[in-house]
Amino acid sequence: MKLWDNHMHCHFSGDSDADPLDMIEKARQLGLSGITFTDHLDLDYKEEPHLFDLDLDACEKAMPALQKEAAPFFVLHGLELGLQPHLAQKHADLLASYAFDYVIGSVHVVHTRDPYYPVYFERRDPAEAYTEYYQAVYENLAAFHNFDALGHLDYVFRYGPQDPAQPYDTYTPYAPLIDDILRFLIAHDIALEVNTGAFRCGLSVPNPCPQILKRYHELGGKLITIGADAHNPSDIALGFDRLPGFLASCGFDEYMVYLHRVPHPHSIY
Repeated sequence: MKLWDNHMHCHFSGDSDADPLDMIEKARQLGLSGITFTDHLDLDYKEEPHLFDLDLDACEKAMPALQKEAAPFFVLHGLELGLQPHLAQKHADLLASYAFDYVIGSVHVVHTRDPYYPVYFERRDPAEAYTEYYQAVYENLAAFHNFDALGHLDYVFRYGPQDPAQPYDTYTPYAPLIDDILRFLIAHDIALEVNTGAFRCGLSVPNPCPQILKRYHELGGKLITIGADAHNPSDIALGFDRLPGFLASCGFDEYMVYLHRVPHPHSIY
């Protein structure tokens, strides 16, 4: 499996206990070409305060030893940054102070609430909840966009109610909002992440859904990244066997691996 997994977490993330060496060993066993650690930093996370605080100095200190231990296997140093508009200046200062290979910007928090928790959907129309999420994604992009890829764009659908009588489509009902997001990404050379962590949540396709990826391609989007969002070794490269065919059906024959914040194309085959 000559692919890179560019989204994973180890014990530096508040929701993972994984030893990074175990993650590296599993990736080697799977035959991956390389991996990027992207531990969480979600400042001002009100659902569970300080859960996603990240000791950036400890991460930076640990990475060279991990890379040396793993060589010649490739291990890169990334970050998953939890976006909120009021954190824009803090995020700008942070990224000016640390050197990362790859930065994912992800929206986990919608106006102080994370859709991971059921209360986000309680006593409201699901369409309203989904619309608010996409609105928050665009608000975050407008406030801060110095990152390399937008993570799991339709993340909210991992946890929200679905109508089993309707085909799974996270694009069509929200097309104007999503088109604005996709055009923003393209205009600012920000990649769109294809995240197979959706499979862990019972979805049959990655985040985002194929309709979004096809529309991104139709609008001229060329930059995609791939990652399984693993928090333990068993989920590394989850569903990657499906990716070549899936991505090709959406119009893509390559994905990007970021080194020193610069994209490098790799074939999906």
